[in-house]
Amino acid sequence: MSSTPQVSFQIFDAIIIGAGAAGLFCAARAGQQGLKVLLIDHAPKVAEKIRISGGGRCNFTNRDLDARAPHRHFVGQNPQFCRSALSRFTPADFITLMDRHGIAHHEKHKGQLFADHSAEDIIAMLLAECTAGGVQRWQPCQVRQVVLSSSDAESAGSYQVQTDRGMVQAANLVIATGGLSIPKIGATDFGYRLAQQFDLPLIERTPGLVPMTFDGEGWLPYAGLAGLALPVEISTGSKKERMSFHEDLLFTHRGLSGPAVLQISSYWKPGTPLQINLLPGVDLAEVLAQAKLHSRKLVVNELAAHLPARLADAWVGRMPELQRPINEASDKALTRLAEQLSRWEITPTGTEGYKKAEVTLGGVDTRVLSQQTMECKTRPGLYFIGEVVDITGWLGGYNFQWAWASAAACAQAMAEKRPMPA
Repeated sequence: MSSTPQVSFQIFDAIIIGAGAAGLFCAARAGQQGLKVLLIDHAPKVAEKIRISGGGRCNFTNRDLDARAPHRHFVGQNPQFCRSALSRFTPADFITLMDRHGIAHHEKHKGQLFADHSAEDIIAMLLAECTAGGVQRWQPCQVRQVVLSSSDAESAGSYQVQTDRGMVQAANLVIATGGLSIPKIGATDFGYRLAQQFDLPLIERTPGLVPMTFDGEGWLPYAGLAGLALPVEISTGSKKERMSFHEDLLFTHRGLSGPAVLQISSYWKPGTPLQINLLPGVDLAEVLAQAKLHSRKLVVNELAAHLPARLADAWVGRMPELQRPINEASDKALTRLAEQLSRWEITPTGTEGYKKAEVTLGGVDTRVLSQQTMECKTRPGLYFIGEVVDITGWLGGYNFQWAWASAAACAQAMAEKRPMPA
């Protein structure tokens, strides 16, 4: 960790608050384009979200991202906002950077790319890029106050930041402080409070990519299935708002998780049900009808040939009429079983909240930001990048790519604004 002695007043071209994925990358890119950059973070370690992501290997981007159609993989009031940045810094661009640093990587599932060895390799790469750009880093360092100074011609339009290492000033201030998810690794609402300080509108924040919880008697048959996983089709919403995913479902002690639930959670509205097909691609009604003709096994045993045995036991255990050999079960009961398993409808009572959420939905309203530069339209020199903005990607590397792309757009914009030397 770099150390800087306390100073009473220093001037930089850009001050970046937040040393996560977006902040580190923006600092590196800006520094390498000739800007004098100060990067500030309150936490003792940088990039904790990178460090813990992807099981410690960091799902750093996704090959399937289509910048021409951001609504396919991003949510927010206006997903099209991220089109410009994503088209100018692509997954291929970040892969090129990884290759230049000799960081091996692999594709795991649906375009998701992971570091072969460790997420620490990516953090080290970003820090090396910052060093190459001459970035000064103050960490841990608390920001006490931010003011826009226009008291005289020399400091007109500059941002003064009071920190516990002294006062600093810059014409450009970048907020890369992330969202509210996973507070135990240092998440705060700093970025939202700063936006409010400068009268910028916020879209309501809620936990995203988050496990769901269930209470009441309806959940009792499944309460003992923690740890069980299976591929499903999961849906929510109706008509034009309907969204579906084919992913793995995981039963937990308090409800449901796994990629299927994390993905659908970004589209789920409180009080509305989820529809889950526990046997996607299987015509269970036909399977059971054929089994009835040729088998004398218990219904639960026939079902366990297609579902995890624990789930089959839990499901059939709720239906006394099916606790018998399949050839003795009524056609009506078997048809009902098939329908229930292919259209399980259940309403979550809530989510695990920010402590388990991977991202924060909502944030700084994109209507007040330039999609080309990330600069605030009403506060020149003030930028918001990454998760603090009302842009949220799907599970699978999309949020990291938004961090890289929004950071690159911001750094480029600040470099282009810098006056040319006389």
